[in-house]
Amino acid sequence: MKIAIAQLNFHIGNFEGNTEKIIQATREAKAAGADLICFSELAICGYPPRDFLEFDDFIHQADKAINKLAAEAQDIAIVVGGPRKNPVIEGKDLFNSAFFLADGEVKFIQNKTLLPTYDIFDEYRYFEPASEFGVVTYKGKRIALTVCEDIWNIGNENPLYTICPMDEMMPHQPDFMLNLSASPFSYKQADERKNVIKANTDRYNMPIFYVNHVGAQTELIFDGGSLVYSPDGRLFEELPYFEECIHYFDLDEVAKGRDDSGQQCSKIAKIHDALVLGVKDYFGKLGFKKTILGLSGGIDSALVAVLATRALGKENVRVLLMPSQFSSDHSVNDARELAENLGIQYDIIEIEKIYKQYENTLEPYFKDMPFNIAEENLQARSRGMLLMAFSNKFGHIVLNTTNKSEMAVGYGTLYGDLCGGLSVIGDVYKMEAFELARYMNKDGEVIPENIITKPPSAELRPNQFDTDSLPPYEELDQILFQYIEKRKGPKEIIAMGFDEKLVRRVLRLVNINEFKRYQTAPVLRVSPKAFGMGRRMPIVGKYLA
Repeated sequence: MKIAIAQLNFHIGNFEGNTEKIIQATREAKAAGADLICFSELAICGYPPRDFLEFDDFIHQADKAINKLAAEAQDIAIVVGGPRKNPVIEGKDLFNSAFFLADGEVKFIQNKTLLPTYDIFDEYRYFEPASEFGVVTYKGKRIALTVCEDIWNIGNENPLYTICPMDEMMPHQPDFMLNLSASPFSYKQADERKNVIKANTDRYNMPIFYVNHVGAQTELIFDGGSLVYSPDGRLFEELPYFEECIHYFDLDEVAKGRDDSGQQCSKIAKIHDALVLGVKDYFGKLGFKKTILGLSGGIDSALVAVLATRALGKENVRVLLMPSQFSSDHSVNDARELAENLGIQYDIIEIEKIYKQYENTLEPYFKDMPFNIAEENLQARSRGMLLMAFSNKFGHIVLNTTNKSEMAVGYGTLYGDLCGGLSVIGDVYKMEAFELARYMNKDGEVIPENIITKPPSAELRPNQFDTDSLPPYEELDQILFQYIEKRKGPKEIIAMGFDEKLVRRVLRLVNINEFKRYQTAPVLRVSPKAFGMGRRMPIVGKYLA
């Protein structure tokens, strides 16, 4: 049997576009002599559809798409994921299903059993878990269909679940397994997927074909990296990251096994490619084309400018250099040099006059009160106002340039530097930002060296440096990582050797600035625990306050 894996980029709710993409891939696979082609989880409607699933018309369009695809299943079988109406009254209205289409009809349906409801996942909100298990026979082979999480409870050892779908299917003696997945990217996920699939082959001793989404859906990025494993637990092939593709496999050859080393990419390389794809798909799927951002001469805006240029093309990126009376000459020069290196349009608009106008207007009210954060934020908001004016006038979408360290402790100004339609590096810690800049320069200097090596500063008052308000990022990032990613409490972090006063201060800053994160742009997710839909904290919580 010749099996095709179609690792494609789907668009949530775009039934016409998704269906045509599936049909085109099916015809290509059929012409190549494939017996079967497999697509990813909820490929029909895109993943995650979220509350679109509550619209009857949405489900009706999904049903129409399945019927259209079934008509294409002539001399080739199609395995595709989609939502399915629950035919009984009991339970949730929908199943998350794998459809097996052949001979012009729906031959078999296997519903998803394990419905993740943690971090970014909320599937039990919409779907009923499967209660029946079987296999489908096609061209003499018994095929087990599983959907994503269904293979993550090997031998019923995952404490989140009480059933192991593959254990239920094994009495039917399947010859191989197809797993339809929508596994979002984090820099750790690829290794975890391989470990899980290998554990499945070790337990069930059969070939496994794992098909993953590729592409971005707002903050979620899917890296592809679909996998084929042989019964002996060896990786047979790993498909490319962040690319659409169709690969073909002879089942007998997969059963024999071979050693494939997979994709050899560093953490920072993966983060870079993920962010480029995240920006590209955010604009492409929303029908946007051009972007604008403030280029300060600092490392964060430099990273976003490079990522935007690589995602959208230099002709679609514009930057504003907005120096104040506190900006250093080298910052302006560094920003200008970067813009020229990238070949992007830049404009220099000095904000001192705008700031002075605000200052004069507020003088009767502020009187002789000392310069403080109010005056600093006036500068940031003046820049935000200019960016939004350009956005409204020219149709450019503003990109947010705040990093994860700053976002965590509230080191940013609402309606100022926190404005924008998309937070590009909001899941990248400051120390990772330096690594990312070095990676961007690996083939030649793109980001001027001075941007990378100079001490970080917001330049909102004379001789200001980030360390005036924050601990060194080398230490801050470690504390933030333990609290955010590892969910360690203050006592646990202090026990690791960090200063107690510093730990309690940092954690308090994280908590009291939740209100800012609620009002900022969606954050492209590249870590196992990003701000946004996967980290749901109360604004008015007392914990550690």
